[in-house]
Amino acid sequence: MPRQDASCSFDFLSALEVPGRLRPSALDLGPLVGRSVEARRRQAFKGVGRGRGGDLTRSQAASMSAEDRRNLHAFRDYVTKTLDPTYILSYMAPWFKDDEVQHIQAEKNNKGTMEAASLFLKFLLELQEEGWFRGFLDALVHAGYSGLYEAIETWDFQKIESLEEYRVLLKRLQPEFKTTVNPKDILPKISECLISQECEEIIQVCSNKGLMAGAEKMVECLLRSDKENWPKTLKLALEIDENKFSQLWIVDKDAKNAEPKVLEDDEIETSDIQIFYKEEPECQNLSQNSSPPSASPTCTPLKPRNYQLELAFPAKEGKNTIICAPTGCGKTLVSLLICEHHLKKFPQGQKGKVVFFANQLPVYEQQKSVFSKYFEKLGYKVAGVSGATSENILVEQIVENNDIIIFTPQILVNNLRNGTLPSLSVFTLMIFDECHNTSKHHPYNMIMFNYLDQKLGGSSDLLPQVIGLTASVGIGDAKNTMEAMEYICKLCASLDTSVIATVKDNLEELEEIVYKPQKFFRKVESRTTDRFKCIISQLMRETESLAKNIFDELGTVTLESVSQIQNRNFGTQKYEQWIVSVQKACMVFLLPDKDEESRICKALYLYTSHLRKYNDALIINEHARMKDALDYLKDFFTDVRAAGFDEIEQHLTQRFEERLEELESVSMDPSNENPKLQDLSFILQEEYHLNPESRTILFVKTRALVDALKKWIEESSELSFLKPGILTGRGKTSHNTGMTLPAQKCALDAFRTDGDKKILIATSVADEGIDIAQCNLVILYEYVGNVIRMIQTRGRGRARGSKCFLLTSNADVIEKEKINIYKENMMNDSILRLQTWDEAVFKEKVLQIQIQEKLIRDSQGKVEPVPDKENKKLLCRKCKGFACYTSDIRVVEDCHYTVVGDAFRKCYVSKLHPKPKSFGHFEKRAKIFCARQNCSHDWGIHVKYKTFEIPVIKIEGFVVEDITTGAQKLYAKWRDFPFEKRSFDATEMSKGPQDLSL
Repeated sequence: MPRQDASCSFDFLSALEVPGRLRPSALDLGPLVGRSVEARRRQAFKGVGRGRGGDLTRSQAASMSAEDRRNLHAFRDYVTKTLDPTYILSYMAPWFKDDEVQHIQAEKNNKGTMEAASLFLKFLLELQEEGWFRGFLDALVHAGYSGLYEAIETWDFQKIESLEEYRVLLKRLQPEFKTTVNPKDILPKISECLISQECEEIIQVCSNKGLMAGAEKMVECLLRSDKENWPKTLKLALEIDENKFSQLWIVDKDAKNAEPKVLEDDEIETSDIQIFYKEEPECQNLSQNSSPPSASPTCTPLKPRNYQLELAFPAKEGKNTIICAPTGCGKTLVSLLICEHHLKKFPQGQKGKVVFFANQLPVYEQQKSVFSKYFEKLGYKVAGVSGATSENILVEQIVENNDIIIFTPQILVNNLRNGTLPSLSVFTLMIFDECHNTSKHHPYNMIMFNYLDQKLGGSSDLLPQVIGLTASVGIGDAKNTMEAMEYICKLCASLDTSVIATVKDNLEELEEIVYKPQKFFRKVESRTTDRFKCIISQLMRETESLAKNIFDELGTVTLESVSQIQNRNFGTQKYEQWIVSVQKACMVFLLPDKDEESRICKALYLYTSHLRKYNDALIINEHARMKDALDYLKDFFTDVRAAGFDEIEQHLTQRFEERLEELESVSMDPSNENPKLQDLSFILQEEYHLNPESRTILFVKTRALVDALKKWIEESSELSFLKPGILTGRGKTSHNTGMTLPAQKCALDAFRTDGDKKILIATSVADEGIDIAQCNLVILYEYVGNVIRMIQTRGRGRARGSKCFLLTSNADVIEKEKINIYKENMMNDSILRLQTWDEAVFKEKVLQIQIQEKLIRDSQGKVEPVPDKENKKLLCRKCKGFACYTSDIRVVEDCHYTVVGDAFRKCYVSKLHPKPKSFGHFEKRAKIFCARQNCSHDWGIHVKYKTFEIPVIKIEGFVVEDITTGAQKLYAKWRDFPFEKRSFDATEMSKGPQDLSL
């Protein structure tokens, strides 16, 4: 029985796995544990010669050791590429001294695994004691290196050599692997190809550093795998998960000749207007302009500063240029200079056409206003189209009838795809705000793929000039200046730019205008004791135990491994990820008895949903007040009571309410005040004492924390004068609907113009481009990101004498921010070096990168999935109740899905929508929910479409079941579900009334 974590004795994921699934076993030191060095050597020597024809004499063993020594030296390269010596050191204790073990460990930590393996072999080959070679082979077996053991046992490395082509391919595809593969999803399916310690380390890296770092660790481990079948096992795991990386992972043909491929933009539905407006640093884009043009009735010429003229100079010469300059220096004004010069250069009878891309709606509104005010006075026509305004606008006419068009980029992506705009040649100048986003699946990159295909395809049509604006080009994962330069070159290749414009000749003037805030790091303390956390943790353990009882009743519990929950802590992001994994597994859990299956899935869904809320509350408690965390839970249980409130929910609510009085008491106890908030309060009071007119932006990680800190400030007698405003993203999460665009604009306007609103609490949506010149205090509260985010958030403090505080209880966060400062210096040094290159040489470098990247894209091709014509069932994702057949689903206007026939109407109930609205031909009227008793799972909305009342369902509300096999699958998007789609036909609606019943 494997060791279990004391905090939780049950692993739901293990219980849901296929019976008989073999998992890596724990390492067993066997009879060597607890003995003296001499005793261990005697025990180890008993194994000499085993497996090679029986026992050998000591002289035979010594002779063979000499031969083995020579062979091992000859094949040492295979060993160093495969072996991580730290995994077998404990088994080699009879042969290695303690200082040698420590030396090998240090070598791995300082120089890497291969260097450590080389040092290990050096020490191994120097051994003179009898039995060392058999001891080495036994250690390989114990650690799980079966392939390496077999190769050394027979001195035949052909199988390991055959893996080399897959290692080469995986190395080339590593950037795509880490951005498209969730290591936690596929680890259980490929664990047999890895060492058990590697599996544990991958899980640990995912938890501590994130999924991308975990994917990198997984690649590192696979590159060392000695298992002959790992390439095919990986392929199978990817196909089971329907991961698009499987299209790149070629195992049936010569991998050496297979070009790696960049995934196309499958994350964006062409039927939707996707605004990349979510809380991730790589997708933020609020433009800057410290010097907006005059709004006076007469057109006042721009009066640029010398450094702005310097930045604009290469672009005005017609060169494709990335303009990299600090936040707050007026890059918008620079873009106005370039745009005006560009439009005026055309001779009589010809006209230029400019497109400006603003990635987020607030900056789209801001830039549209700036460009309109200035250029309309010069006689130019300016218009804009965003996801919020595109419903009833003909983009083709907007482009044709205007000189300058402001777009959110996905608008152009969609119109290029559907052929509304034939090519980018309709424009003569494209300006990308926050151009560092031009990578991976971002709409900027989709636009530039179109551009580069036209350029490299030999088209005779003229391409537009390209300008990129950014405060930081970034350096990606670069570890040194050479890698940073390569990263920047790839960004230039993506934007087809040959010049990086920075301020060099007018630095003194720039530094007079742009004030770099002082940066302060403040290590704050967490609570030393936390009774609230203890109570909630106990409730979580009880809830986990209740879920376990369901499996105990059925006798389906399997506890072969608890590795996935070892060291799992309540109140962490790791626990949140675990809950999501459990819920996904629950939703496709199958039993012969469908009623029993429905009961189990519904129960586990409820248990894990409660665990998620408890986890959220612990996170709030960690960074804000206990009171706010408790209010969060009380609101949740109020909502639970208002919904189905079945027996399980009643029981869970009762358990919470039994502890509510104690929780209330603890949360109101002044001795439990959060010391982090005391430090934050001290900084705010001190800064406003020094400067009562201070303007502050307080950055936090989550929307729940935004709300909690707003309440804290409003209820604080010392801080309530700050009258906090909030700014969060528009994107929906599982907990919030986000701020609407009008609410965002209102919050920004109030902060800019209302002198009483002295502080804005914001998530990362505000860390790029908010134009608030008077902001002089930035506070990062447990908030740190990459180097681009660091430069942007620090740039929010634009006023003279600005300060930037980082408050955290985690020393690693401070260390990460210091690393970002180091990376910023590396980025600046890399740009300076690239600017010394001959322009022709730089252009050739960019061209070669473009050719290579196009080969990768073209080699992938885009294979459209073949629609599955077999009829499928849609079941409620929560209770597994039957909803409809796919044959009854119809597609309305290419992107909305309804169900025809009266049968479906009996499966759902509807309630008036809290926010009814109209969009296009649709009038949103109600929300629809599963009608089964005590379920009420959200299935979508009810709308009036033209003259018809119809339901519009969302695939996230359902599980898809194969009628023949009973297999069930989950889909996050309709576009991922390859069933045969039939268009909505009004004649079908005449079969029966479709009136809305509420």
